[in-house]
Amino acid sequence: MTHFQFPPSLYYMQEQQFHNYLPSTVTAGMQHYSISNQYPISQHLQSQTTVSIPINNYGCGLPNAGFNGTNTVMKDIEEKMDEDNRTNITNLYPEILTMIFSKLDLQSKGRVAQVCNGWRDAVYAKSCWKGIEAKLHLRKGSQALFSSLIKRGIRRVHILSLKRSLKDVVVSLPNLESLNLSGTYNITDVAITQAFSIALPNLRVLDLSLCKQVTDASIGQVSHHVKNLEVLDLAGCGNITNTGLLLIAWGLKNLKRLNLRSCWHISDQGIGHLAGMTKDKADGTVALEYLGLQDCQHLTDEALKCIADGLQSLKSINLSFCVSITDQGLKHLNKMPCLEALNLSACDNITDMGIAYLTEGVTTLVTLEMSFCDKIGDTALNYIANTLFHLKQLSLNACRITDTGLIRVARAIHELEVLNIGQCSAITDQSILVLSETLQNLRAIDIYGCTKITSEGLSIIVKLPKLEHLNLGLWHKR
Repeated sequence: MTHFQFPPSLYYMQEQQFHNYLPSTVTAGMQHYSISNQYPISQHLQSQTTVSIPINNYGCGLPNAGFNGTNTVMKDIEEKMDEDNRTNITNLYPEILTMIFSKLDLQSKGRVAQVCNGWRDAVYAKSCWKGIEAKLHLRKGSQALFSSLIKRGIRRVHILSLKRSLKDVVVSLPNLESLNLSGTYNITDVAITQAFSIALPNLRVLDLSLCKQVTDASIGQVSHHVKNLEVLDLAGCGNITNTGLLLIAWGLKNLKRLNLRSCWHISDQGIGHLAGMTKDKADGTVALEYLGLQDCQHLTDEALKCIADGLQSLKSINLSFCVSITDQGLKHLNKMPCLEALNLSACDNITDMGIAYLTEGVTTLVTLEMSFCDKIGDTALNYIANTLFHLKQLSLNACRITDTGLIRVARAIHELEVLNIGQCSAITDQSILVLSETLQNLRAIDIYGCTKITSEGLSIIVKLPKLEHLNLGLWHKR
């Protein structure tokens, strides 16, 4: 307990004001002080100018008035104020504050840090920032920012713009686990070579998508110094060739996800490198679980043969807009035991027979996308209904299907959660009626352009118990 001189301004506190300051349980014991004006409180305060102020853990003091011969009253007052102090957020342990602040969104955490030093220290605890990706505009003189990121334990960085050396970023953040450079226009081979000139064992994720100046030279540098990389995104890097894929197959043995969307120069030979078909040059990236080949238009069925023979761990493949893929290629894919997701959207040469080949060996699919495959019809849906019982997402936009095929699927596959049948102009209320009876787990459905579905059909579909998204084209119902 610390003693302070009572402020003179309180000598003349009105009696009723002081009375109101006290808890109701205490005021009953003070009636003898307010019977008359002969002994007002102000006179008593003038006679005792020393009061006791309890100091809490944060140095915040609260005044307690003292009375001669009234120890019981004083004790009640102090206990009441101690109770108030204990329930104040400023008196919570820093560990509890950290737990509270960890529930806030990113913007609120930034605001909390500006309230006071205690809150800033609590919100800067590493547990508050676990999994957070910092999005940064980096300019010269950012060293204090790097120190702040390290203090908070932030290991995932998305660089929105860069006006300093990329090497400074990599060197200043030695524990970096994820680096997103997507769309950073001034990232060149020179910048990559300088930044990745030392071993970076902690880096697991690297996104170079839409870094259009990056070539195979950058891939060689990354493959040599970032051996533990698990995710590499090269989408839209149009200068990457089969040589780049050879370098990946040589150096990145732990790679699990690789996105090569719109890398137009790669061909079957490059996929062969990844699949370990050229053992004399590279063992391949046999741990791959996802391979994105969207819009790689030079790929043929031979690439799928390499994938099926060498990349048996693949769970997901995106082949959308690979226009040279045919039914024969899908015959190769039916040998893949782990395959869970396959995107064949806009593969113009895929027909019902290709789906027949695929479903001969693959029964584990959870997601199948065939939108804009105009040679897919009810026959393909029959094959799907007979084998793919665990399917949860099926996309058939603009396919040549009718009520017959769709009803067959709806009655066989009850786990469907997402169904896209937009622009399937032959679908009618008959399908909608069956869907509403059998697909009770449906969360989203696209029926944009299904001109034969009437308002009566819509009134049925919206009653599905778990439906969250209904796409009708110009407006989206949730």
